[in-house]
Amino acid sequence: MDAAARITELRAQLAHHSHRYYVLDRPEISDAAYDALLRELEALERAHPQLVTPDSPTQRVGGQALEKFAKVTHRQQMLSLANVFDDQELTDFDERIVKAAGHGDVAYVCEPKMDGLAIELVYEAGRFVQASTRGDGVIGEDVTANLKTIKSVPLTLLGKPPALLEVRGEVFIKKADFKRMNEQLLAQGEEPFVNPRNSAAGSLRQLDPKLTASRPLSLYVYEVGVVDGRGFETHAEKLGYLAELGLPVNPKRYEVKGRQGVRDAYASLLAERHALPYEIDGLVVKVDELKLRSSLGQVSKSPRWAVAYKFPPEELETKVLGISVTVGRTGAVTPAADLQPVFVGGVTVSRATLHNEDELRRKDVRVGDWVFVRRAGDVIPEVVKVITERRDGSQQPFTFPTACPVCQTALTRAEDGVIWRCPSPSCPAKLAGRLRHFATRTAMDVDGLGDKLCEALVEAGLVRRFSDLYALTPQRLAGLERLGEKSAQNLVEAIAQSKRTTLRRFIYALGIPEVGESTAKALAEAFRSPQALMDADEAQLQAVRDIGPEMAKAIRGHFAHEENRAEVTALLAAGVEPEAPAVIAAPASSPFAGKTVVLTGTLAKLSREQATEAIERQGGKVSGSVSKKTHYVVAGEEAGSKLLKAKELGVPVLDEAAFLALLQTVSGPGL
Repeated sequence: MDAAARITELRAQLAHHSHRYYVLDRPEISDAAYDALLRELEALERAHPQLVTPDSPTQRVGGQALEKFAKVTHRQQMLSLANVFDDQELTDFDERIVKAAGHGDVAYVCEPKMDGLAIELVYEAGRFVQASTRGDGVIGEDVTANLKTIKSVPLTLLGKPPALLEVRGEVFIKKADFKRMNEQLLAQGEEPFVNPRNSAAGSLRQLDPKLTASRPLSLYVYEVGVVDGRGFETHAEKLGYLAELGLPVNPKRYEVKGRQGVRDAYASLLAERHALPYEIDGLVVKVDELKLRSSLGQVSKSPRWAVAYKFPPEELETKVLGISVTVGRTGAVTPAADLQPVFVGGVTVSRATLHNEDELRRKDVRVGDWVFVRRAGDVIPEVVKVITERRDGSQQPFTFPTACPVCQTALTRAEDGVIWRCPSPSCPAKLAGRLRHFATRTAMDVDGLGDKLCEALVEAGLVRRFSDLYALTPQRLAGLERLGEKSAQNLVEAIAQSKRTTLRRFIYALGIPEVGESTAKALAEAFRSPQALMDADEAQLQAVRDIGPEMAKAIRGHFAHEENRAEVTALLAAGVEPEAPAVIAAPASSPFAGKTVVLTGTLAKLSREQATEAIERQGGKVSGSVSKKTHYVVAGEEAGSKLLKAKELGVPVLDEAAFLALLQTVSGPGL
């Protein structure tokens, strides 16, 4: 078979398997087999660059960053939906439809109203050629390169597509993907996104497609625009046709008859709203019969044949009665608005976060302002926007504190950061949380020292710093509520047992900014004693693997604070004995020696900590993010965006069985 024929065959196979994996969630081949096909295609295209085409799976992420988006004129206007908010308004809508239809048994298709960004995709002869935002409905922005990065968007349609097909859909971020993305941002010391909709819209409108590719975007298509050579009688038929072509269509929809059918669909969807994997804010109700749609027509920018039946609001207006700040476990000082109580998102909200000083200034929230407050699902209530039209001049700007409101220590902020922090290790407001971190299983492992007990110890004045734990006696603990004589004795014994620990656990327990378990291990191996670590300068810290300038600066800044140094000395004086790590030479034959491995998902036979230790024993390093330098990704159940990133970069993926088999090549079956 010549190169051109094999390339064509490989592209067809990859398109088929991508559809099975990303759209149907029913893969037919292993990740390794898919990767092998993709690598073969990449090799052939490198050898025959004249055969590379824009719709090749190898071209999903490519091209230079744009200076600005080009404008696109839609062949057919992209309409927006009118809203109905209660049963009377739904009744009014249905009665207009019934009057036009001449009968009361109108068929409707009801779909979740996705909370994302409307988009149009254009296919010519089955090949993806353009994508654009809705814009004003007539002219949008060209975001073709960015849409290509979404794995569920087929670059080539299945079956026998028409010469021209325009489809409309919604780009969104799933709740789980949004959570993982924010967790990764927080782990990197960056600011998290506020909500899935804004992050989806912002990601799609990045001028650099590579940045868009790093965001976990998804797509559902829900409508056909202009199409050549293919007619339809119903909306349900259109959705079925789009699915046949390999386009991602939301399987959650209701085909109902009459007004009562819509009511039932609305009640059903509302009941499972927060269990869905994506954000929605209502039910889209569409006339199914296309001939009836045509006779109904449209008004201005909205069709007469469809409405969005909105759910009870999760965003309402209320008044800011005051603004105050709280101090968290890490010392982060967070402003919040004290509100006139309002029932939103199923709960009464009287306080909402303002995130940080920069966000407070950007939104210009003042005491006395009327604001929109949002709460979706289990999300912490937040102030979305100030209603500036309601200002009367009596509103007062908030002066952000320069000292900790609890202990009066001067606040600090990194030059390029947005978070003000209290640096004092003895600040009562943050001590309870830091104490709980100190006692966790992966730190000092003090059994029985949970959240409530940490708070009680701090509130009673028994613990003002970590080292105070080691001076506790059953007699001193006797006055604490819900802590009996036996429990007090057990706690004191658990604290005593924690004195024998490893240097890695000790460093992690200190709660040094930017230092997680992996970094604590690297620091323990590099410096081998608490004193050496405290005395290290930034250059010495940067010489440690995975520690860059910012992290080195944060560690050095922590130990430049005399209270932090004194606390380490006090812990050692109290009898804490952190043991330096043993120097173990990894077996030369280990498949993980010198390799970087990323763990994602849940393994059945090993905990995350056990898997990490097994890799490190064999000379490997476990990283939290996937890059071109990653050698393996170990994927367990419910693997997420890291698995997708590995596929995108061609990083070998091991399932649990393959991972254990590699470990046992050196460790033996007793692992």
